[in-house]
Amino acid sequence: MDNIIELKNVTKIYGQKDENLCVLEDVSLQVQKGRFVVLLGPSGSGKSTLLNLIAMLDKPTSGQIFFEGQDITRLRKESARSALRLKKMGFVFQFDGLLPEFSLLENVELPALMRGDENPQKAQALLENLGLGAITHKLPSELSGGEKQRASIARALRNEPVLLLADEPTGNLDASRKEQVFKDFARMAREGLTVLMVTHDVHAVNFADDVYTLENRKLVKTK
Repeated sequence: MDNIIELKNVTKIYGQKDENLCVLEDVSLQVQKGRFVVLLGPSGSGKSTLLNLIAMLDKPTSGQIFFEGQDITRLRKESARSALRLKKMGFVFQFDGLLPEFSLLENVELPALMRGDENPQKAQALLENLGLGAITHKLPSELSGGEKQRASIARALRNEPVLLLADEPTGNLDASRKEQVFKDFARMAREGLTVLMVTHDVHAVNFADDVYTLENRKLVKTK
């Protein structure tokens, strides 16, 4: 299988001179297309930093990061990085980030509006696929935590990305709702989407294709 992401000897150091903080040290990683990959690690281990580097929201101190064979560490212009993120990547975070004044359907359709590709029927289909088809008219304030998080997943999928990046997406959910999100990600991977999730929740291991643990600035494959 082809790799959609490849990290080669990536190191990330924050600070200057005597106040340097090395978060990632000589990290290498290969993520194959159509896999549900989980990065485990305690809080502060560098999981989110790694995700931000892949998303081009930060730059490595050294090393290379390839996305679909392109060395994205060579992209100098933010406009180019933003265009690539909008077209190819979807993002899910611990907090749903839904806009309170818009309905569920309108929230999901927002990424498409940014691309000038309005088609509410696609947003409706995504919501139905995640079990939210009957409440697309509701405002975020009328939804449960699990419903809001599934809506944020639908929004992340609206521009049909090839890569879904999830940063602690189940941190605010109870056990049953966490499991539903893990099942959704596993299903999406089987359907061809690549899902890379960082979490400290070890239960995600039961649903992932590949699992890595990040500790002491190093990445180790554990499944």
